[in-house]
Amino acid sequence: MVTAQAAREKARTGARRGGREENERLILEAAEAVFAELGFKGATTGAIAERAGLPKANVHYYFPSKDDLYRAVMARVLDRWLAAASSLDDSDDPKDALTRYIAAKMELSRAMPLGSRIFASEIMRGAPAITDHLETTLADWVARRGAIVRRWIAEGKLAPVDPKVLFYMIWATTQHYADFARQIEVLNGGRPLSDEQFAEATRQVARTILRGVLA
Repeated sequence: MVTAQAAREKARTGARRGGREENERLILEAAEAVFAELGFKGATTGAIAERAGLPKANVHYYFPSKDDLYRAVMARVLDRWLAAASSLDDSDDPKDALTRYIAAKMELSRAMPLGSRIFASEIMRGAPAITDHLETTLADWVARRGAIVRRWIAEGKLAPVDPKVLFYMIWATTQHYADFARQIEVLNGGRPLSDEQFAEATRQVARTILRGVLA
C-alpha cells in the first residue's frame, strides 16, 4: 500500500521532473475542460489528473482541493480578460483603445471558450466561488477603466455613456462567441467560423459598438 508520505514524495518528484509552470499549465487546462464538461459537482480531481496525464498526487501537490483548483481556473480566466484591456491604459484615442480591447476579447473567446463557459455557469449560480474576486479585483478594474471612459466623455471624445453599460455590452457580445459557439456553428452551415469570418465578425462588432459611443 502506498502511504500518504510516499504519495507526497512522488508528487514532489513529478513536480520537479516536469517543471512547476508546465505542470500547473497542464492541470489548469485539463481542469478547464473537465469543469466545462461535467460542472463543478461532477468534476473530480482524478478525472482532471487523467486528462492532464499526471498522477492524482501531482494535482493535489499544486492544488490541495477541488475548490482551490476551481478558483484557480476562474482566476486564470478573469486575469486574462482584465489584462486584455491594456489598450485602455496605453492609448489616449478611444477609437483605437476600444477597437483593440474588443479584438482582444474576441480572440480570448476563440482561444479560451471553455473558461468563458465555466465563468458564465458560475455567475448563473450566484458566483459562490468568486464573489470575493468580483467584489475586489473586478470592481477595482471597472472603477479605474470607468474613470478613463469618463475622461474621454469630458474631453468630447465619447458620447455620454455609463462606463458600466459600455463594458457590459462589450463583454456580452464578445463572450457570446465562446458561450454560444455551437449556435453560431449551426447557423454557419454546421461549421465553425473560418479565420476570415471571425476576423470580419470582430470588425463588425467593433464598428457597431463604436458607432454608438464615439462623439
